[in-house]
Amino acid sequence: MTFVLDTKKTGAAQPANKSFPTDRDSGASDVPVLVRTDFGAAVEPVSRAAADAVVASQAYTDLEVAITPEDRAFWCFMKPRERPSFTKPLLRDLGHMQSLIDALFTATPPGAETPFDYFVLGSRAEGVFNLGGDLGLFAEKIRAGDRDGLRRYAHACVLSGYANYTGYGHGVVTIALIQGDALGGGLEAPLSCDVMVAERQAKFGLPEILFNLFPGMGAYSFLSRRIGAAKAEEMIMSGRLYTAAEMHALGVVDVLAEEGEGERAVRDYIARNRPRLRAQSAIYKVRRRVNPVTLDELLDVTDLWVDTALSLSEQDLRRMGRIAAAQDRAQNNRRAEKQAVGA
Repeated sequence: MTFVLDTKKTGAAQPANKSFPTDRDSGASDVPVLVRTDFGAAVEPVSRAAADAVVASQAYTDLEVAITPEDRAFWCFMKPRERPSFTKPLLRDLGHMQSLIDALFTATPPGAETPFDYFVLGSRAEGVFNLGGDLGLFAEKIRAGDRDGLRRYAHACVLSGYANYTGYGHGVVTIALIQGDALGGGLEAPLSCDVMVAERQAKFGLPEILFNLFPGMGAYSFLSRRIGAAKAEEMIMSGRLYTAAEMHALGVVDVLAEEGEGERAVRDYIARNRPRLRAQSAIYKVRRRVNPVTLDELLDVTDLWVDTALSLSEQDLRRMGRIAAAQDRAQNNRRAEKQAVGA
């Protein structure tokens, strides 16, 4: 089932129906929402080959997407034009892409081959998977007391992660490929996937505690299901960076790959598990049934996050700004080093 954010009412998530509002319809065009759009006759009905063509035809500004027939995998690489965080343009592209995936499966005739079996989420940003929430936007809306704006942003992030968590409602096995730093919301996104594959040089962390906040878009919910509440709280409260090897030892990362070998590791994982795909998909459904993370839980936590964010002091906001500036400097240094190597 696809979910949309009903901004005309309370901002709560509602099941999608035949009428799918876009961000233009919502009256909040500056806020990303998870939407279902009209993809036209190209996906009604759809064959696997047609699905490949439809996906290849999408012109995203902040994503790179493709279906690889040999893997039967949908590969999605975040490629943000701005800082490598969950910016509004990136969230809009993710919402559109996730709705397209739902449309492709919905349009597949009964008994026909599905468009793909695996979904892989990665990043093309240099040395970074994702740095998490848009800290500049947070500070702006907190200073303005814009509760509704913060809430819409947080709910959009949660809905995006929930699509990964539920396998898009079609039994898709979701895989996160982490080849660089995953911080804050940039860690919450891969935690929402069934499987986490990380290259050894990647770093992980939840820095929100450093500016008196907590990660509110799924970290506690997903981490506590993986490693228990006590270890999840320890990680959240520490604010420190963890290596990929540490996360693998904790049971957060499922597959540890050497630097530069992440994509190969994902393909090897798919090849090894393809013979038992149906059982694997069913096991993940059982996991969600026995120890569920509900959408209501995620949305309730984000609302608590909004309340906490709006209580931050100016000193807290300055700390947030310093962390954002340090992240920007580090990213600029990575780009400069890459350009120097290529010169």
